[in-house]
Amino acid sequence: QVQLVESGGGLVQAGGSLRLSCAASGSILSFNFMGWYRQAPGKQRDLVAIITRAGSINYADSVKGRFTISRDNAKNTVYLQMNSLTPQDTAVYYCYCNAFKAYWGQGTQVTVSS
Repeated sequence: QVQLVESGGGLVQAGGSLRLSCAASGSILSFNFMGWYRQAPGKQRDLVAIITRAGSINYADSVKGRFTISRDNAKNTVYLQMNSLTPQDTAVYYCYCNAFKAYWGQGTQVTVSS
């Protein structure tokens, strides 16, 4: 069983930055991949960014050039640095990992005001 604990959400003005953290209970190098999804009110949960065990990274088109996913293997933590935030980035952000089954964090709210 893997537990994921997110932190770092909050309220920020448009153009601002936030960094989300996701601490895993196990070694993240044992996971096939980890990443971040987000879900805005009334919308489906969508992929934001993902990093594989080998270090390959993919981003949603809407966040390319603004968001950066990274990891600290020693801390078993994955980060999402979010810059140039817009109101359209407002959502609950969920950490996700695939360790032969899917695990989700509890979510952290990100609100961007105009």
